[in-house]
Amino acid sequence: MLKRIIISSAVLAFCCLPLAAQEMGGMHTGKDVSMTGQVIDLSCFTTAGLSGPSHKACATACAQSGMPLAILGDDGKIYVLASPKPAEPQNSRLLPFVEQKVKVAGSVVESHGVNVITIKTITAAT
Repeated sequence: MLKRIIISSAVLAFCCLPLAAQEMGGMHTGKDVSMTGQVIDLSCFTTAGLSGPSHKACATACAQSGMPLAILGDDGKIYVLASPKPAEPQNSRLLPFVEQKVKVAGSVVESHGVNVITIKTITAAT
């Protein structure tokens, strides 16, 4: 009986795997973009309007403690980061550019009023 339950569970898990992969694969599809913007501390920017070189030390400390960083695009929109893989934090990719201009290539999805970007490449903007 136990052997049958284990085999049935394994078969069910194996059959569900493609469905789970398909669902996750569609999560980060979007429009490929190349854009410039400023890396911001999302919390301080949205609640107190703080940004720029004078806010760099605070933004760095907040990011290192887990507060999310985002990109304020030259189009005036805020882009939050998504990861192409589950449970892969993205702050470390933006940390070297806190409160600086960057050039980003990636994929953007607008969902429920939020602009979400999955970054492929990021460099300092010149």
